[in-house]
Amino acid sequence: MAAGLTVINEKVQKESLFVQSLTAEMQKVIVGQGYLIERLLVGLLANGHILVEGVPGLAKTLSIKTLAQAIDTKFQRIQFTPDLLPADLIGTLIYNPKDGEFTTKKGPVFANIILADEINRAPAKVQSALLEAMQERQVTIGENTYKLDDPFLVMATENPIEQEGTYPLPEAQVDRFMLKVNITYPNIDEEYKIMKRMSFTHKQYEVKPVVGPQDIIRARQVVDEIYMDEKIEKYILDIVFATRDPKKYKLDELANLIQYGASPRATIYLTLASKAYAFIQGRGYVTPQDVKSIGADVLRHRVIVSYEAEAEEKTSEDIIKKIFSEVEVP
Repeated sequence: MAAGLTVINEKVQKESLFVQSLTAEMQKVIVGQGYLIERLLVGLLANGHILVEGVPGLAKTLSIKTLAQAIDTKFQRIQFTPDLLPADLIGTLIYNPKDGEFTTKKGPVFANIILADEINRAPAKVQSALLEAMQERQVTIGENTYKLDDPFLVMATENPIEQEGTYPLPEAQVDRFMLKVNITYPNIDEEYKIMKRMSFTHKQYEVKPVVGPQDIIRARQVVDEIYMDEKIEKYILDIVFATRDPKKYKLDELANLIQYGASPRATIYLTLASKAYAFIQGRGYVTPQDVKSIGADVLRHRVIVSYEAEAEEKTSEDIIKKIFSEVEVP
């Protein structure tokens, strides 16, 4: 096992070299937001999608667009609005009266990196169309099914301050996102750098491609090989099961605060995301700290709090923190 671990470690160190150059290229444009950039890379390497919640103006759009430029892939931004139709997203059949045939017009979802801006502004039909594409990695238009390009990453954003005219994502649909990331305002030093870098009427920095889509696909294969000890696998199971049956883990005070615990998808995604996080750190094995670092992002949208928790002003974030602090670390 020690020899095998050395081999995978060397492989990861070699294959993960692009992470530093990719991050550095993005940071030419993005000030701060290291947490968001890291989570975008985890989602990309673990083949998952990301839901981002934050007030306007925090460089959400700029971050995902810069990532697409740095990995030389096709990027599409879709502004979700109440009058959007599924056909506006996936495409439609157009009738040609000359030859009496239909031709397929593909929609903006046919790209590698998608920004679904303010996803909660569109009605359920449109949300479902996107979520089906995310889950199945394919789209059906008329009688034909089309595979989506690989890599395929969706970053959806939600605005937490405007609720008028929005359609909240159902819990079952939110569960399809690997990570839910909450971002906040930059600190004063970061904001000063933003002011100095961005206060121009024209672009100051051009983002150059540092890796290609094939590099990402190859890196994903290495992520799959990353070693995870049986004790850490059990630790992930304990974390997820503690959200469903807190009393079993001597967390009696949480029993009435959780309406629904995390689904089996949480176990899969926490395992995958921990491996991708270890890869970004240049390691060929997962540590308990990797699980803790990425755990809140995987679980925060999967733990549904009860009315009692809302009355006590307890959030899923508070519950997850408590679980991670109490469940025994291997």
